Amino acid sequence: MLVDAMHRTSQAGPPIPLTPAPVRGSWSRLAPRLNFFEVCSVSIMAMLAFLAVYPLGRIVVRLFYDDGRLSLTPVGRAFEQPLLGVTVSTVIVVGTSATLALLIGSLLAWINERTDASFGAASEVLPLIPFLMPPIAAAVGWVLLFSPGAGLVNVVVRSILDSVGLHLARGPFDVYSWYGLILAYTVFQVPYVFLVVSAGLRNIDPSLEHQSRVCGAGLFRTTFKVTLPAVAPSLGAAAMLAVWFGFALFSIPSVIAPNAGIDVLSLKLVTYLRNDYPPQLEKALGLGLIIVVFVGGAWLWQGRILRAGRHATISGGQGTSKTKLGRLRWPARLLFLGYVFISSILPALGLTLVALNGYWGRMQWSKLRLDAFREVIFNNERMQQSIINSFGLGLFVGVIAVGAAAVLTLYIQRSSGKVLPKIADGLIRLPAVISGFIIALGFVIAFSGPPFNLQTTLTILLLAYIVVYLPQALVATDAAASQIGRDLADASAISGAKMGRTFRRIQLPLMAPALVSAWALMYVRIMGELTVSPILSGTRNPVIGFNILEALNNGSYAILAALSVMLTVISMVVLVTVFGGVRWLTRRGVPLSATNQGANRA
Repeated sequence: MLVDAMHRTSQAGPPIPLTPAPVRGSWSRLAPRLNFFEVCSVSIMAMLAFLAVYPLGRIVVRLFYDDGRLSLTPVGRAFEQPLLGVTVSTVIVVGTSATLALLIGSLLAWINERTDASFGAASEVLPLIPFLMPPIAAAVGWVLLFSPGAGLVNVVVRSILDSVGLHLARGPFDVYSWYGLILAYTVFQVPYVFLVVSAGLRNIDPSLEHQSRVCGAGLFRTTFKVTLPAVAPSLGAAAMLAVWFGFALFSIPSVIAPNAGIDVLSLKLVTYLRNDYPPQLEKALGLGLIIVVFVGGAWLWQGRILRAGRHATISGGQGTSKTKLGRLRWPARLLFLGYVFISSILPALGLTLVALNGYWGRMQWSKLRLDAFREVIFNNERMQQSIINSFGLGLFVGVIAVGAAAVLTLYIQRSSGKVLPKIADGLIRLPAVISGFIIALGFVIAFSGPPFNLQTTLTILLLAYIVVYLPQALVATDAAASQIGRDLADASAISGAKMGRTFRRIQLPLMAPALVSAWALMYVRIMGELTVSPILSGTRNPVIGFNILEALNNGSYAILAALSVMLTVISMVVLVTVFGGVRWLTRRGVPLSATNQGANRA
C-alpha cells in the first residue's frame, strides 16, 4: 500500500519540497540526532568490536612484553619448538582433503544444478546431511567402524574373508592412517563446497553454455572452457572455506591423529594449553600464528580470484540449462546416494549399534539394550549439565549473533560512505581470518584474570562463541539485506517512520527466513563445538563436544556413542523443524522478489 501510494505520487508531478517545522530549544535541536535505534546500533557495534580486538591485542602484548618490559624473548620461546614436521603434516592433511572436497563437492553441485540426474529438492538436501552430525560425532563413528581391530566394518569383512579361506588378524581398513584422517577431513568439508558452488552455478547465465554447445563444443569442453571460468569466484570461496575450517578443526584430529602418529597444529596447540602445567602460552601462540599465515594466505588467494573473475556474466532469472547424461544418469545418481551413505548413514549406524550393544566389540544382536541412553539422560549429572549448557549456548548465541548481525548490516548499509562504521565492521569481521584457537587463547589472557575473572564460566564461552560465529552470521544478513535493498526503508522514512519501526515492521520480517536459517546452522555448529570449548570449558561449564572427547579418552564407548547419537538427533530435529517452519512461512507470505519489484517501481 505504501509503495503504491508512492508510485501514484511520482506520476502526479514533481515532489513538493518539505519545509521542516521550526524547532525550539536546544534539546529539540539535538533530538533528531539522538535516534534510539541508531544509538543501539552504534553501541552494539562498539561492544562487538571491543570483544573482537581486545583479546587479540592482549595476545600481541603478550608476545612482545616480558615482565612488563618490551622484549623479543616471548617470541623466541614461541618459535624455539620444532615446527617444520607438524606444519608439513598439517598442510598435507588440510591441502589434500580440501582438494578432494573441492572435487567431490563441485561434482555433486554440477550434477544437481546442471544435469538431469538431480533428484529435485532431495538433491539439495542430501549432500548437506553431514551438517546434522557434528564433527566429533562423525569422527567417533568412523573410529567405531574402521579401527583396525574392533571396527564393526572390519569385523564383518574379516568374517566374510574367513569363510573363503582368507584369514586376517587386523584390518583390512585402518582409520588410524593418513588416508583415514584425510577421508574424515574431506567428508567434513564437502558440504561447504557444495553450498557455495551450487549458488555459483545457479547464477551463471545458461545462454553461455548453450552457445558453446551450438558452436560444436562437447560437454567436457564446455565445462572446462565456459562453466569453470564463470564459476571460478565460487570455487575460490569454497576452497578458502575448506582451508579455513580444515586448519581450525580440532575434533576430528583429536579422535584419529594421536593413534595414527600424525602431528596436527590444532591438536598440538590445545595440548600446550590444557595438558601442560603451567600452560605453555608462547608455544601455543607460535602454532596459532602459523595457522593465521595459512588461513590469511587462502583469504588473499580468494580475493585475487574474485578480482580476476569479474568478467563472468551472471543472471538469476533465466533458468538453468540441464545436460542430459543418458546412460550416465543413474551412475551419477548412485554417486550421490553413495556419498550420503558413506558420509552420514554409515557413521550414524555405527554409533547407534555400539550404544545399543553396550560396549565396542562383537555384536550381540539378542542383547541390544538402552542402558547407555538411560545413563546419559537420567543418571549422569555432568552429562545432563553439558546437554543443558550446549543447548542454551546454541540458543542464546545464535539469537544474539544473528540479531546483532541484522542490526549491524542494516546500519552499515544506511551509513554507506562513513569511515568509522566501515572500520568497526572490519574489526568485527577480523576473527573470520583468525583461528578460533587464537581467539580462545586471547580470551584466556584477557578475561580469565582480574578484573573480569570469567575463567571456566558460561559467560566466557558465550562471549567467545559470539566473536567466533558473528562473521558467519554477517554473511547471511548481508545477503538478506542486499535482496531487500534500501527502497522500502527510504519509503518508510519518507512516511515518517523512525529507524526502529522500519526495522521491526519491514526489514526484519523480510529478512526472517534467512536469519532463521543462519541461526539453525549456527546452532548445530555450537552444539558440537570443539574449537573454543577445549580451551575455555572446564568442570564448571561442561559442554557436549568436550564430554564426548573425554568419554573417548576414558574408553567409555557406549556412553560416547549414546551421547553422539543424542547430539545428532537433537540437531536433526532442530534443523528439520526450523527449515520446515521457514518453508511454511515463506509459502504463506509475500515473495521477496515481488516486494522488491514493487519497491523498485516506487
